[in-house]
Amino acid sequence: MNKGMSVLVLVSAGLFSGCASMSSEECASSDWSAIGYEDGSRGYSSDRFANHRKACAKHGITADFGAYQRGRTDGLVEFCQPSRGYNFGASGGNYNGVCAANEEAAFLDAYRIGREMYSLRSNVNAANSEIYAREQEMEDIDLAVRDKQALLIAPETATEDRVLLLADLKRLSERKGEIESEIELLVADRARAEQALAHYEQTVAADAY
Repeated sequence: MNKGMSVLVLVSAGLFSGCASMSSEECASSDWSAIGYEDGSRGYSSDRFANHRKACAKHGITADFGAYQRGRTDGLVEFCQPSRGYNFGASGGNYNGVCAANEEAAFLDAYRIGREMYSLRSNVNAANSEIYAREQEMEDIDLAVRDKQALLIAPETATEDRVLLLADLKRLSERKGEIESEIELLVADRARAEQALAHYEQTVAADAY
């Protein structure tokens, strides 16, 4: 594909990222080969053409399936490389079975390696998110405790309210202890996830991914 086509592909990526946003002018001036190339290079199935067709049909414009399919075929050649398979999997992409039989085996091998990398990274991120959520809850509890302690010693606080405040403080203290235990377990989970990720990254690096 020539340089001019490459530039057009980049433009098309912005224009056609959302089919519903295609105007009649965009449909009328579309280079369907370029759109097909873009879709193919991203691993979209041929079903995506139906979305383009419907969007343009609303404006009374017929999409060129032949040109689209020729462009998509060229785009799939780019997409179905093992290096792209790995990157696609590592970014969490879902493979739609679009590669030709003679390319699919090598692509899938790399894709599965990438998906495992994605899964391991997700485990670390999930543990971090859980730890952060518990830490935020701890901060909220500390604020609530300070407010209730201030009310507890305030001279205008009624006796029955003091009883309720003491019960609340006891409950908050217990929950804080639970959170501390939860964070301890989550930190251990994160350490194991990080260790598994580091080991896998070393293995993948040896395979030049």
